[in-house]
Amino acid sequence: MSKIPDSAKKVFSGVIFDVWQWEQEMYDGTHATFERVSRPSTVEVIMTVGDKIVIQRQSQPDRAEPFLSLVGGRVEVGEDMLEAAKRETLEETGYVSEDWELVSARQPSGKIDWTISLYVARNAKKVSEQNLDAGEKIELLMLTFDEILTMVNRGELRRMDQSARIDLIHAFYDPEIRKKWETLIFKR
Repeated sequence: MSKIPDSAKKVFSGVIFDVWQWEQEMYDGTHATFERVSRPSTVEVIMTVGDKIVIQRQSQPDRAEPFLSLVGGRVEVGEDMLEAAKRETLEETGYVSEDWELVSARQPSGKIDWTISLYVARNAKKVSEQNLDAGEKIELLMLTFDEILTMVNRGELRRMDQSARIDLIHAFYDPEIRKKWETLIFKR
């Protein structure tokens, strides 16, 4: 659901971000200019291959150091979230899955019109080589659930939805939350 009112005017169009402004009546009857930023929605995928979870060690030209992340990226114009998740998974990994489940869809900021959707893609199979953007270098890592929990707890796997990251930190310490996530990811 968009946080930008219909009366807003776009005052800046960037490559990723747009800026919107509108006049808002205040409680005392005066008016003030309000502003929000919008950007394309993004998808993140917890992908399994057998009993392993696939994460990425990714390098991008604007970052000094490689970083660890889930599979994912931006949703293209006219694309729905699940289509984007499947496309990004195929492009970045060369894998496809027939077993997808939406875990969450949330807007992480009150000032940015942007949705992050987190999916699980179970039992993925390799069907092609990676097809990376010119600004991506991606190495795939296949890790156990315990290794993922340890990495998240240490702050090493940061590029993932904040609420999922917090849940996985709790899963590191709480057997009931751990079981919930293992069941969700692996359906076991």
